[in-house]
Amino acid sequence: MINIVLDTNIIISAVISAEGNPAKIIKMVSADENMQIYYSSAIFAEYKRVLAYERLNFSEEKQIRAINLIEKYGISIQPEISKIPLPDESDRIFYDTAKTVNAYLITGNLQHYPEEPHIMPPARFVEIFRKR
Repeated sequence: MINIVLDTNIIISAVISAEGNPAKIIKMVSADENMQIYYSSAIFAEYKRVLAYERLNFSEEKQIRAINLIEKYGISIQPEISKIPLPDESDRIFYDTAKTVNAYLITGNLQHYPEEPHIMPPARFVEIFRKR
């Protein structure tokens, strides 16, 4: 099983472009029973909050579709809280969720996280796992 946690920027990018790597990851999850998205209640709340940003101008339908996909293909967990220092504490929810379930953390903001092999940009994840 390949476990993944998606940073909010991946969800937003997938909604913006159906052709980019973030959207490809969502399609990979929906087509592969051996891939699983994990999120926490804090992550889910952030997804909903950011999708509703007025400046993104996402229709209510797009927002609902994105949230429904996460609910359909994801599993909510309560992560263990780490003490590792992070450049942006608001990203701890993603880091700790990924660590708790031994998941890949897929993000467009690598600089917000420690340099670890399970933390990668969407293009790298697609490159590694598309061939499966």
